[in-house]
Amino acid sequence: MNTLDLRQCRAVLDHEVFSGEFSLRPLEPDHDLDVVHSWMNDPEVARFWRKPWPRVHIAAYLRRQHRSAHSEPYLGLLNGVAMSYWELYRADLDPLAQHYPARQHDAGVHMLLGPAEYRGRRLAVDLLRAVSTWQLGADPHAARVVAEPDVDNVRMIRALEHAGFRRIADMNLPDKRAALMVCDRDAL
Repeated sequence: MNTLDLRQCRAVLDHEVFSGEFSLRPLEPDHDLDVVHSWMNDPEVARFWRKPWPRVHIAAYLRRQHRSAHSEPYLGLLNGVAMSYWELYRADLDPLAQHYPARQHDAGVHMLLGPAEYRGRRLAVDLLRAVSTWQLGADPHAARVVAEPDVDNVRMIRALEHAGFRRIADMNLPDKRAALMVCDRDAL
C-alpha cells in the first residue's frame, strides 16, 4: 500500500459560492461504494471517467484502487460532507509512465466533483491547487504533479491550467487521447 497520508491536511475555502473546511479522507471501498457509484453513473462524470458501471463493477474497481501499491483513493469532504473523489498516485510507478518522459517521484492526480452543484464554479481550481500542494508536501522528492485528462474535457483542462498546470503534450493512452498536464513545485 502507498504511504501517502494526507488525512491531516486541511484547507479553508473562501470561494465565492462555497466556504468552509476542505479535507481528504482515505476511501473505504465498502462504506463509500454507494456515493461513488452514484457519481460515476452521473452522465457528466461518466462522459470522461467512462465508468457508468453496475454497483458490483464499481465495487471491484474501488477495491483494486484501495489495494494498489502506488495509488491511493480518497474522498474529498467539504465541511465533513463527501463531494469529490480523488486518486492520488506515483505517476512514475503507474502504467502512465510508459507514455511520457516520467521523472522519479512524479505525483499524479485524478479527481471528480461528485454532486452537480459543485461543478462549473471554479471550485476545482482551488481544490486542485490545495491537493497538489499537499502531494508535493508529502513527498519532498517529488518535483511535480501530472494529470492526463481527456483532450475533450475542456473544463478540466481549463481548471488544471488555472491551478498552475501547463499542457505539455497530447498523447494516446490505451483508453483515450489525453492532454499531459504538469504542475511544477514552484508553480504552486
